Amino acid sequence: MSKRSTSRRLAMQVMFQLDLGQKDLDFLLEQSAQSEKLIAETVDFARLLVEGARANQPEIDRIISEKSIGWSLDRLTKVDRAILRLAIHEIKYLRTPPSVVINEAVNLARKFSTAESSKFVNGILGSLV
Repeated sequence: MSKRSTSRRLAMQVMFQLDLGQKDLDFLLEQSAQSEKLIAETVDFARLLVEGARANQPEIDRIISEKSIGWSLDRLTKVDRAILRLAIHEIKYLRTPPSVVINEAVNLARKFSTAESSKFVNGILGSLV
């Protein structure tokens, strides 16, 4: 797994934990960095993703709500919500090529969420770009 892929996975896991009520981003990142022996570059990119997605969350959530016709934000799984928030942030604000972000997001959904999540994530992100 590439450093960027690992960063995206770590960011998704941290966003999930924050959504569950954890408050300390630094602690969550440091704990993962130590337990997984991650290099600083991987953790730094994960931090950039999480901080950016959280800073732009109202706008990102509006986009998700508009694109997920028939699904309220609260109805999405926490994993899908984390993946979408991070991916939309990366596409919209970091200008990462959408094909890269969508591929990574779909892979995360396939690995960490429900059987239908990868199709759902792909559809939402595809309609964004």
